[in-house]
Amino acid sequence: MKATEKLEPIEAASRDELLALQFDRLKRTLHAAYERIPHYRKKFDSAGVHPSDFNRASDIARFPFTTKDDLRQNYPFGMFAVPMDEIVRIHASSGTTGKPTVVGYTKGDIATWSSLIARSIRAGGGRASDKVHVAYGYGLFTGGLGMHYGAEHLGAAVIPVGGGNTERQVQLIADFKPDILMATPSYALAIADEMERQGLSARDCSLRVGILGAEPWTETMRGEIERRIGIDALDHYGLSEVTGPGVAAECLETKDGLTLWEDHFFPEIIEPDTGRVLPDGEAGELVLTTLTKEAMPVIRYRTRDLTRLLPPTARTMRRIERIKGRSDDMLIIRGVNVFPSQIEAVLGREPQLAPHYLLEVRRPQSLDELDVLVEIRPELSGTLNAEAMSALARKAEHLIKAYVGLTATVRVLEPATIERSQGKAKRVVDRRPKN
Repeated sequence: MKATEKLEPIEAASRDELLALQFDRLKRTLHAAYERIPHYRKKFDSAGVHPSDFNRASDIARFPFTTKDDLRQNYPFGMFAVPMDEIVRIHASSGTTGKPTVVGYTKGDIATWSSLIARSIRAGGGRASDKVHVAYGYGLFTGGLGMHYGAEHLGAAVIPVGGGNTERQVQLIADFKPDILMATPSYALAIADEMERQGLSARDCSLRVGILGAEPWTETMRGEIERRIGIDALDHYGLSEVTGPGVAAECLETKDGLTLWEDHFFPEIIEPDTGRVLPDGEAGELVLTTLTKEAMPVIRYRTRDLTRLLPPTARTMRRIERIKGRSDDMLIIRGVNVFPSQIEAVLGREPQLAPHYLLEVRRPQSLDELDVLVEIRPELSGTLNAEAMSALARKAEHLIKAYVGLTATVRVLEPATIERSQGKAKRVVDRRPKN
């Protein structure tokens, strides 16, 4: 069965039909936010704009942005548009840099969310007869439960493993023989590492498709995952502040960026520094407005994720390019702007290096310096002497300088030296003085 055999009618709707639907849902969402959420009423009034001023889709740019700080200032439930007796689920971010951001769901929201993830799985070639191994974390994090409910909605058999205990993950994949893996890209590689450590052939396992997300990754890493596990590795995008996973998904038949489900989310790309709306095709920060959320409609949410809007291919909805990184994750080292994904892509040009790396930022005196820690491939373990490792490090430094324009110090390490993440990979350690 091809992924395109069972499209929902809206996935093949004309652009005019889709735009008309978006306009009606945008207008309804703006009115709901203004009438039911004091924060939005105050913010709209301060900006001198009212939902009645919305007469065409481009008018959305007249309304103020929503930021993570807005959500934190209204912690925990100040952004809810319905009474608590209509809330059936509450999720929250980790809150590692402040108060967590909280999101609520009605019964209708859960049904919509589940159907969007089921749509995403179908776009990835999934079907009701599949077994789905969910290695995203469960709990307040939206990944595990979101993907779980979506796979069940599709009719698939869910294996709710959660994150961590990689040895157990490998055993269950060998015993239960799932068809689809849901995990972060870095954790998919950690599973492949563990399979090989146990003497198993990752390429010979039952997995057919990986639906991977929750962190930026590169085409280099996609190639690594596909080569080592023998699957189609597909990108998936979502964020808890908007709904969780299920915002955009890559289609199996094209693998050319993520189709954004425009019947439920209205996208904009803005210039991060000025907030100016950019035309399709230009890179900037993704801004999303929910179109169907009941419990917590969100108006022009600044995701901080950097991408661009692309024309439709596999569906009539527009696509977003693979997320380059986050505007607030950008490092500025001696005047050079750099994202971890850029370093990852460069390191992938050297076949002796594994896709396991860590960036350490230091300030030994007055200027910032970047150390790049990267492992050699497992099959090279113990075969390279100190001189060869040093030469490999110098080669990596040259590649970073040539392609990123940044002078960095590379330290090449033996396999399994860098700690593996059981969820989102930690790519940057800031060792600069706090004062």
